Amino acid sequence: MPEKNGSVAEARTDSGIGVGAATGTPGQAPAPTGIAGRRALCLAVGVVLLALNLRPALVAVSPLADTIRDDSGMSAAATSLLTALPLLCFGLLAPVAPRLGMERALLGTMALICAGTALRMLDSVVALFAGTVVIGAGIAVANVLLPGLIKRDFPAKAGLMTGLYSMSLFGGAALAAGVTLPVQQASGMNWRTTLACWGALAVIALLVWLPQIRSRTRVGAAAARQAAHPVRGQWRSPLAWQVTAYMGLQSLNYYAAAAWLPTVFQDAGLSAGDAGWMLSFSSLLGIAGSFIAPVVVGGRLRSGTLAVLGAVLCALGFAGLLAAPVGGAYLWMVLLGLGQGAAISLALLFIVQRAPDARHAAQLSSMAQCFGYILAATGPTLLGAVHDASHSWTVPLVLLLVLLVPQVVVGIGAARDRHVAGIG
Repeated sequence: MPEKNGSVAEARTDSGIGVGAATGTPGQAPAPTGIAGRRALCLAVGVVLLALNLRPALVAVSPLADTIRDDSGMSAAATSLLTALPLLCFGLLAPVAPRLGMERALLGTMALICAGTALRMLDSVVALFAGTVVIGAGIAVANVLLPGLIKRDFPAKAGLMTGLYSMSLFGGAALAAGVTLPVQQASGMNWRTTLACWGALAVIALLVWLPQIRSRTRVGAAAARQAAHPVRGQWRSPLAWQVTAYMGLQSLNYYAAAAWLPTVFQDAGLSAGDAGWMLSFSSLLGIAGSFIAPVVVGGRLRSGTLAVLGAVLCALGFAGLLAAPVGGAYLWMVLLGLGQGAAISLALLFIVQRAPDARHAAQLSSMAQCFGYILAATGPTLLGAVHDASHSWTVPLVLLLVLLVPQVVVGIGAARDRHVAGIG
């Protein structure tokens, strides 16, 4: 129920997932009960394919960074913008996404990824950056809308679908990190054509998603406008800010570590190939962590306990890198992969759990990802600056360890069994 200031309610739910959506909150219509059967299966496949496209076009830049820099004449700082710019797009465009509807907008995201991929094939540095921004814009919108779609169409299977969604995110990243360079070396393609190969995955997702447009033609214009209407009051909710902070801190942890881990290993004595493999190996373990985490929440583990467990795994991984980076490399990457995978999946699940319906889920997703990815974009630069100042990786790794403490605190707060519900 509304607080005295009328801005927002944080209503207790009867269970972690979906109950509030079924029972409704005062002043709101009950949420749909979801879909089933063959249509649910087709939609689930579509969600997985969309999610698979939300990282490869960006992650594939890292293995080719040296080649891109040598061929284009760009500085290391300019090349790093190819990773930082999309993260800024994720944050800056997140507030716009909930106003765009659902199925047609998600189709548009794949079209943007295809267009951006085509732009990057042109022999121009300007086109390379423009295409990267276009790809970032498409991914930004999909990032925000997919949790709302899961809330709307899979309220009783939110944990399973969030697991599949986050597993696909990690799977796409691991695939791009692991095979981009071998494919380029085996085929003899230049780096532009190699990057463009990932556009084929977006074309497949676009074609598979097309039937979803036809299946929603019966939704009236009034319902579509209502779904896109902003929720007032969420920005003044402590619970919404705890979800947002958890999204931001775990994203900062992941992107800062991903940007510099290969360098950490190389400075410790590993070859460039082995160092890159360690990052890919960590991403593969992240697939398992991201799928298992939301599935076990509400059954064997509470989400607050999982927030603590994920941070502990990451802490052990970072501590291991400080103590014996090469000797225990595989163990540290197992711990980091599982911990980071659980954290990203839990961040997405918090958005679904804490929202009473799809409209609130989209708005909460927008808020969390706006601030979360802007914060994450500072991570690689911050870690690099600390390394340059300290001339070692000890202080940067200790910094990542320290940041896990506030991550746990806001994670426990975001795990409270309540709904954040605005008005309007």
